[in-house]
Amino acid sequence: MPKHLLRPQGDFPAAGLPRRLAAMFYDLLLCLALLIVVTFIYKLILMGFYGEVQLKQLSDSGALDGDPLLSSLLLLSLFGFFSKFWTHNGQTLGMQVWGVRIQNSDGTAISLWQALLRFVVAMASWLPLGLGFLWVLWDKENRSWHDIYSDSRTVQIPKHSHKK
Repeated sequence: MPKHLLRPQGDFPAAGLPRRLAAMFYDLLLCLALLIVVTFIYKLILMGFYGEVQLKQLSDSGALDGDPLLSSLLLLSLFGFFSKFWTHNGQTLGMQVWGVRIQNSDGTAISLWQALLRFVVAMASWLPLGLGFLWVLWDKENRSWHDIYSDSRTVQIPKHSHKK
């Protein structure tokens, strides 16, 4: 599958940690909304199968706590959100606001495989107190763990370039 070039093109500097964190916070709000909507739809479907009374009983008894199907749907929804944006224009909505983009070193969009690697490693990067994200402070190329493992770059696009 041929890679598509992202616009604008250029040799952009690596995005710094404050800009990355600002974009992540913006995307966090969007992801929370997505998770609420997916959970709501899932509960409506369960209500259709079990009925309102039985679903309330199951919920009150704790039988629905830690539902593996819901957990899987939420995880897939988050991956779908990030992979769609990263593989098409290299930017989530938060990244667009803060002028940050994910790309390959040649300026092309990342592949679905790279998006999966980024997603998994980014989640794991939070486990050691966010060290995978803070890694940009020590890396000579300002790369986080998920940049390194997915062989991609997080760059800062100039303000005049992303208005087009």
